[in-house]
Amino acid sequence: MVNRMTEKNTEEKIVRAAEKVFIEKGLAGARMQEIADEAGINKALLHYYYRSKEKLFGIVFQTVFKGFVPNLLKLFEGPEDFFTKIERFVFVYLNLLEKNPNIPGFIIHEIGNNPERLVSIIRAMDINLQPVFDIIEDEIEKKTIKQIDPSELIINILALSIFPIVAKPLVQTIVFKGSEKDYKEMLEKRKTAIARFVISAIKITD
Repeated sequence: MVNRMTEKNTEEKIVRAAEKVFIEKGLAGARMQEIADEAGINKALLHYYYRSKEKLFGIVFQTVFKGFVPNLLKLFEGPEDFFTKIERFVFVYLNLLEKNPNIPGFIIHEIGNNPERLVSIIRAMDINLQPVFDIIEDEIEKKTIKQIDPSELIINILALSIFPIVAKPLVQTIVFKGSEKDYKEMLEKRKTAIARFVISAIKITD
């Protein structure tokens, strides 16, 4: 029992360390020695648990991706009206992005570097968006929202949320003349502004 617990703790420590290194340097730039150093173990022990950098990367990517997608999908569940769900989704998602600003860039960068590998990892996770699409289709049938492709609606919300995070240097420099304070105030306002914008675009009014 003790050995199993020790092994589990070591594996978790390695994954946390690898996540930090991969997010900072990407798959191509990361070195197994750096991950071992970050985890506080020797390289031989790292190779004992994970024989290749690619295998460890796959585990880290799944961990990171799962932390975003499945939990966020649950935000569309519940008895609240659809517009409240959109507001909740945007608020929670932007909070998550704000606390983990490097993760969207990491995912986009790695997909750009090797789309085939990343697509295969994502497919293996078997993430099912159909329940959310069904909720959107139901709202269209009830005529609470305009006719819209459910995937387009989700992509619009994600794009509006992600862009200011991924493009922070550009947005902060051009729009806010380098002010961190103004940039953070903008992000805070967007937690409600994005939802209002999306809702006003799709809501059917009498």
